[in-house]
Amino acid sequence: MQASGKAQPAFRRLRNELRNAVLAGTYPAGVALPTEAELALEYGVSRQTVRRAFQDLVAEGLVSRTPGRGTFAVQEDGRYLRQFGSVEDLMALSADSQMELLKPLRDVVDPTAAGRLRLGDDHVARAVFVRLHRGEAFSHTVVFLPPPVAARLGEVPELSTPGSRSQVTVIALLDRALARPIQDAEQSITVARAPDAVAEALDLEAGTPVLRIDRTYFDTAGTPVELAISHFNPDRYSYRVRLRRNPG
Repeated sequence: MQASGKAQPAFRRLRNELRNAVLAGTYPAGVALPTEAELALEYGVSRQTVRRAFQDLVAEGLVSRTPGRGTFAVQEDGRYLRQFGSVEDLMALSADSQMELLKPLRDVVDPTAAGRLRLGDDHVARAVFVRLHRGEAFSHTVVFLPPPVAARLGEVPELSTPGSRSQVTVIALLDRALARPIQDAEQSITVARAPDAVAEALDLEAGTPVLRIDRTYFDTAGTPVELAISHFNPDRYSYRVRLRRNPG
């Protein structure tokens, strides 16, 4: 994943803004997005930059382009769709989804999570939440933080009151609080059967096959600062990753 501390290319910044606008319903079916020339003038970039941003959105399945007519948002199939290729993409989840807190951030004993975070004892801080799109939960996440990291966050309202909803991501909260910003993440993707708590939160039958994504985030010194274990409702979520070749 791309480092969060690096400046993004102009086409990616524009792509992210257009993506958020499409996902937010700014451009409903039948309403064309601004033209390449209009966007180039508005954002002070070249038409080639705009074209590259549009190409990414077409590849994601978010827009379609018709010569002579324009660029249009693609009708949704009911699933929450995001393409992830950087830490910034994960932070941008707050643009069109909400976090609903199920269990507040508290100290617990969890040897497995502590080991994955490379801690000296078994104490970690844990919070549990679901993420909603248009009022429906599409993912269930358990977040583990090293106690010193949780201490830097302090008593964050979004992680303190069960049932509260907010337009935040945990990694965005951390990125503002940490002495060293989040640099990258390692993730594993598997299929698992939904545990009882996950099934209840996502309105599924217990044991339903779900997508499980584990992510460990690291700061610029390579120190683990967060472990997130997420399960996704397959009927409400699609996961995409864009892979690029390294230059040269």
